[in-house]
Amino acid sequence: MTNAIAETNFKFDKQKSLYKGKVRDVYNIDGKFLVMIVSDRISAFDVVLPEGIPYKGQVLNQIAAKFMKATEDIVPNWIVATPDPMVTVGHICEPFKVEMVIRGYLSGHAWREYKAGKRTLCGEPMPDGMKENDCFSKPIITPTTKASVGHDEDISKDEIIKSGLVSKDDYEKLEKYTHAIFQRGQEIANRMNLILVDTKYEFGKKDGKIFLIDEIHTPDSSRYFYKGGYEERQKNGEPQKQLSKEFVREWLMERGFQGREGERVPEMTPDFVNSVSERYIELYENITGDKFSKTDVAELEKRIFENTKNCLSKLI
Repeated sequence: MTNAIAETNFKFDKQKSLYKGKVRDVYNIDGKFLVMIVSDRISAFDVVLPEGIPYKGQVLNQIAAKFMKATEDIVPNWIVATPDPMVTVGHICEPFKVEMVIRGYLSGHAWREYKAGKRTLCGEPMPDGMKENDCFSKPIITPTTKASVGHDEDISKDEIIKSGLVSKDDYEKLEKYTHAIFQRGQEIANRMNLILVDTKYEFGKKDGKIFLIDEIHTPDSSRYFYKGGYEERQKNGEPQKQLSKEFVREWLMERGFQGREGERVPEMTPDFVNSVSERYIELYENITGDKFSKTDVAELEKRIFENTKNCLSKLI
């Protein structure tokens, strides 16, 4: 099996802290910059799975960098540099405590809620008579709280504003940015013969200005369908051909795991791990239109550290 990096524990000059998320290791440098190392960890149902996925971090980081660049005319983003295929360095922003989830289709979590009989999600109506993966008449925003530990929770716009999580003025700006970035993402996906089904965005503030932060339009944060054959599959009641992390969730559910208390993660065999890696590479090539170039992973930790250290030496 190819080398994968599950976690890092580097010590950079002027490092103030290290935060380990589900997938990313985030270093605070001098209170000014964040170093975000996208590991090869994979999570599902808010649980980090036991095996790393080779090249996954590179896939996520490079897709995110490409789409941040493609949307910087809509909203400024936090990125300063990408010194390594698995690393992004950017400005520290104060994150909003909500994730802006936007859905163009009745899929994933929205479908599971709909199938259970719900006809509103985060205060947004979902019409009767829809089938799984049907297109909404217009995209709906279904925010979640941003949990540092455990599960994110659905929340409505009114609840966000009433609770003071985000001010009314800022939230309406986040809505506007979310719709505009999603539309751009759908346009790019369409050119690649894909459908951007749903995704999430995170925003923060620096010096009173809103920035797009974290990652966008990656398979960890987004769901894609192949456009070719979509209508026919819907008409015939067949599953859509997806490019997303949903196939990992489905594999886990088939084996009785949904992240609930008492459930055990099924064994991730080398064949399964490599098949997930191949799916991530397939997604990269389909989304970006670029051939994926596997980087040398013989001394992965050393490469990441040296590239990041050299970048920081020019910034601090």
